Amino acid sequence: MELDRRLLLAHCAAHTLSVVAGLLVVVPMALSGSAFKGRCALFSTGYWRTEDREEPTGQPGDVAHLVVQQWGPPAACQFATFVGIFTVLYGAAQGWRSLFYLHGRHDDTLFSSFLTVLLSVCVLFLSGGASVILSLGLVSWCDTVTDHNSRPYSCAESQSVPLYLDVKTSSFYTELSLAQASLWGVTALWLAQSILAFLRLYHSHSQHISGPCRPREKELLLGYSPSDSGSPTPPHPPATPTIFV
Repeated sequence: MELDRRLLLAHCAAHTLSVVAGLLVVVPMALSGSAFKGRCALFSTGYWRTEDREEPTGQPGDVAHLVVQQWGPPAACQFATFVGIFTVLYGAAQGWRSLFYLHGRHDDTLFSSFLTVLLSVCVLFLSGGASVILSLGLVSWCDTVTDHNSRPYSCAESQSVPLYLDVKTSSFYTELSLAQASLWGVTALWLAQSILAFLRLYHSHSQHISGPCRPREKELLLGYSPSDSGSPTPPHPPATPTIFV
């Protein structure tokens, strides 16, 4: 198995895994957005307030509920969702393309390989930024929900605690933590794709440089050049006899 074929197989596997990881980002983010009625929980700020209202058991008493002062910017959730959608679409297209190249036993051109490297590096930085934003936004929302860890439950346990909001919070931590882990996985896969794309570019460049030189090296080893074989060698003029007096 040649080097380019191994690289194509590895790149195809990376694209397949990126499709799965991208779906694990898009689906939880879509479910979270639906549960929060289009609002973004990331970087949301609020505080806890105790009021005299009827408890879930039906008895009146002091009930603590969460008051959200400001919901997070929608771009924080949309950015992570965009990276996931792009990863799914790009991974599916490039995976099919890699399979086509494997069947046809050829690879990208030198220019196309360079564009693939450039795009992979750009999306690597985008996915890394989206992962950082999602992680910091989830930490900020958890600080708001747990009142900076002053509540007797963790952020994961708070999704089973009534927050008395007008949104569904029964699975927010599961959805956002799954999207966070998957997005970091997408970032790692984009790093792997960037490395593989660079190796394919290097291999294409090596083939492009060494390809025209191989016939010339073969001719030098055989001891003749194309000019020698293409045109006959002109005969030497006959020697003029010398007359001595």
